[in-house]
Parts: sequence; structure tokens; C-alpha cells
Amino acid sequence: MSIFDQKVIKYEMKPLSSLEKVFPDETPVYRMECQMLSGLWGETVSFQVAYTGDFVMRERLDVRVVSELAEHVHVRTVEMVPVGRATNGIVDDNYLKTTSGLYPDLLKDLKDGKVIVYSRQWRSLWVDVDITNEIPAGEYEIELQLIKEGEVVCSAKQKVTVIGTELPKLDIMHTEWMHADCLADYYHVEVFSEEHWKLLENYFQEYVKRDCNMMLTPLFTSPLDTAIGLERTTCQLIDVEVKDGEYVFGFEKLKRWIDLCKKCGIEYFEMSHLFSQWGAKYAPKVVATVNGKKEKIFGWHTPAVGEYTKFLESFLPQLTAKLRKWEIADVTYFHISDEPREEHLESYKAAKESLGNMLDGFHTFDALSSYEFYRHGLIDKPVPGNNEIEEFLANGLTDMWTYYCTGQFYEVSNRFMSMPSARNRIYGVQLYKYKIIGVLHWGYNFYNSQYSIEHINPYEVTDAAGAFPSGDPFLVYPGENGQPEESLRMMVHDEAMTDLRALKLLESLTSREHVMELIEGNLPEPLTFKRYPKSDMYLIQLRDRVNREIKELTAERKINRK
Repeated sequence: MSIFDQKVIKYEMKPLSSLEKVFPDETPVYRMECQMLSGLWGETVSFQVAYTGDFVMRERLDVRVVSELAEHVHVRTVEMVPVGRATNGIVDDNYLKTTSGLYPDLLKDLKDGKVIVYSRQWRSLWVDVDITNEIPAGEYEIELQLIKEGEVVCSAKQKVTVIGTELPKLDIMHTEWMHADCLADYYHVEVFSEEHWKLLENYFQEYVKRDCNMMLTPLFTSPLDTAIGLERTTCQLIDVEVKDGEYVFGFEKLKRWIDLCKKCGIEYFEMSHLFSQWGAKYAPKVVATVNGKKEKIFGWHTPAVGEYTKFLESFLPQLTAKLRKWEIADVTYFHISDEPREEHLESYKAAKESLGNMLDGFHTFDALSSYEFYRHGLIDKPVPGNNEIEEFLANGLTDMWTYYCTGQFYEVSNRFMSMPSARNRIYGVQLYKYKIIGVLHWGYNFYNSQYSIEHINPYEVTDAAGAFPSGDPFLVYPGENGQPEESLRMMVHDEAMTDLRALKLLESLTSREHVMELIEGNLPEPLTFKRYPKSDMYLIQLRDRVNREIKELTAERKINRK
């Protein structure tokens, strides 16, 4: 008998939480305690359904959603992507894997409504339920079926409870750095051509949909992750002309950028860094029209203080006047230099002092982890890594920001592909406890190698050419037709922000003390950025309890009003 003559094929499906990561060679475990799903109006509730079959080849089966909520359900496959660098070498006990290989991450729309079942491999479907206020409160069942030749060969069911209360919008600032040049590079379009603007709009819309509300704005080409002496694709919103020894500026593209951001729902703006990364020693790349020709007038060849100071003295007063005219001055933040270390204190100080009072009335903020910068009065809003924030908190700082990236790999929350998703989602609870007012991450769509030496294909290279653990450089993939494709990490990170919103809603109905009792009441020690529950169940049950209390309290208020 031929191996192709198999008479009976066994299929299997299992409902899983959004926090599972399904690897092909590992049988996932159905955890009843992690399947309690509820959501408020205005959020996306996600879960997974793992599936497999024992056919010797592969099969393409139809996927069918059976539910009253079918029109609100979006099903995608969780695709495997290559991970070259899984960790930074030093690991704690909260990693799933530490080796290179294929990891689940990319979320891809079903092609022709079908899914590929790989023989004797486990894969998963990602299921989003978009809960709008059109859906009446109540419990709903969602069944996913695999269909072969018109017959149901396997299915799985999940219940979702809709809470008839609107989730408030995110009330902290949230920026994931958008690299406009990377979109132009990947899609091979001219920077700020009409094709580029359309791409930007597509990505802005997804960005806002997932609770990001502040946009990195490239006044001049971003001096981020660029090797000294090299440069990224020119991407500057400000037109510059040198005329009779004077600088003349055009703000039309900047105005279009800001208008597009507003159209898509962006609330805050961060101006790209005024000086080079890691110490503010040099000017960023600035291209100008000189004698009718485009010419690089500033860059690695020009120190931060000198002729560039004269340039800023001409530029910044005009820029800030425009920001006030456009009524966004109150929501605009300026960067000096990214990630200066303590040994860069003097160069950072010189750059900052060269600005004089030109940014008075505006916030300045930077990702940095040395308290000395704040102690010397060099920064308005420090943004320490979540592994270094304790010193800032211990010194009594309030209204704190925080960030994480490749350097925050031990003990603290982060979103590397090699980490469990709970380590990504716990961030929301931590932000709530410490009253954090803003979060920052450098990699929304960084599609270059480290130091921007070369462009990469993010479907093939997920670690910036071996530099950072996979999952650090980007959250979305550059899909076909100029549309971003989300990652599992993007969705879980959005769940963290949604958790934060729900915790704050419950606080408004009860008290902060009550919410903190829910968070820490059953823990043996207080939750911190480095010490926190590591189980999926903790997060899922906490959120379910929060939602149920919101349901009860809002129902009581409605009765009392009557």
C-alpha cells in the first residue's frame, strides 16, 4: 500500500489563549483556566485555535466561523519566521527558547479562506473579536471549523463575554518609532512621493488602531542606529535652501505630515533628534539646496556646536512658531540625543546649552538610564529603561516615562520572540502600578541591519542581521499592497495597553487601593518591574475579574440613575 493511500486522517483542534506560542513540534496544552474571555466595547479580544492533522502530505482546508458575532471576527494564521539571534546570551528563567530556529510571530490573512494543515505539525489560527458598541452585552460562542470537501472534519469552540461598557481611550503617551525611510526603502518608492504618503497613511492607521498615539516626526533624516560616517536614506520633512548666506525653510511637507497624523488619530508629536545618537557630538544629516543643487550641509562631518548652532538659531524659532500656529505646541516633544551614557554627559550638556532658550515652553525627553542627566538639569522628561527605573523612582521622580529594547533582557518585561507572551503583556499592569505617563520603543518598523549598514527583508531577517534578539527591531511586517502585517507581539502588546485602560476604568469606579488589592492581593510580594507573576493565568484571570467588577458597578449605576 502506498503511503498516499491513508484511509483515515485524524485532525485535532484546541482553543488556546492569546498568550500561548505554538511551535510545530510541541503539542499545545488546553488550559481551561486560561479560556475565560471577556471584553468591553471598544477593544479587540483575541484567542488562538491550534490545529494539526496526520496526513502524510499537507492539506489546504477551508476555515469557517460559526457565531452570532461572525461579522466581527477576523481570523489569521500564525506563521513561523526565522530567528537567528534568539537572546543576548545572558538569560533568566523566563525564556521559551534560547536557540535559533523558526518561531511563531507573523499574523497573515487567510488566502482564499483556507489554511494549510502540515502533516504532524501543530500550527495555530489567531482569532480577533472586534467588540463594538453595536454588539449587545452577553455571552457569545465562537466556533471555528475546518472544512474538507464540504464536510466539517474538526472544530473548536470559545466563549466570549461582551461587557456593555465603553473602554476609555489610552491616557498615557505611547510611541513606537516609525521609520519613514524604511518604508520607502522596502517598497522602492521615492521619499515623500505620493506612493510614500499612501504607505505612511496605511501604517499610521494600523499604528493608531493598536493604541499608539505619538509619532516620531523626521524633521531631518533620523540620526538613529547609524554607523559613524554612514548615512540612512535622506528623509527630511523640512525643505532647506542656503540663499545669500542665510537659511530659508519650507514647512509644507511637515504640515502635510501633521495633518495626516491628525487624520489617522495621532495625538502627540515627537520631533526627531536634533543631534547624533550616543552623546550628541555631531549634527544630524541635513540636505539643502545650495546654488540650485542638493547638498549635504550637516552630518557626521560637522560638530554639534558651531555652524550648526547658527542653523538651529535660524530654524527653531520658525519651527516653534509654526507649531504654535498649528495649535500642537502643547503636545509636541523634542529629543536632544538618543541613549547618551554617563561618559557623554559633557557633550550632551554642550549640545543642550547650545539651544539656549529656543525650546522654552516645550518638553524635552530622551531615552537614557543615567540619573546624572536629570540631576544636572539637562532633561525635562528622562525616559529610563525599565531595568534602570528604580533609581529615578527612589529619588522621588513622578510623571515617569520608561522604555525597553535590546538592553532590557534580564528579569524585566520585554517582547523578544524567544520570550513568553505573558512577559510582554505584564507591562500594562506594571505601567498602572507605577503611574507611568509615557512608554517608548525604538522599533516599530526598523528594516535595516544594525547601524543601517544595509537594508534587510524582515520576512527573512528578524534580528537586524544578528545584532538584536528577534522581536526587537520591528512590530509589523511590510505586507503586499502597502499594507502592514501585524505580529503576534503587536497584538499582545496591545492587550497590555488595553489592560491598563481597563484598570484605570475600574479605579474610576472604585479606588486605586481596590485595584492594587486585585493586582497584588494574592501575591507573596509586591509587583515590580523585575518581580512579577509569570503565568498566563494570572493575567487572564486578573483581567476577567476586572471586567466583571466593571460590569457589576456600571449596572448598579444605571439602576441608581433610574
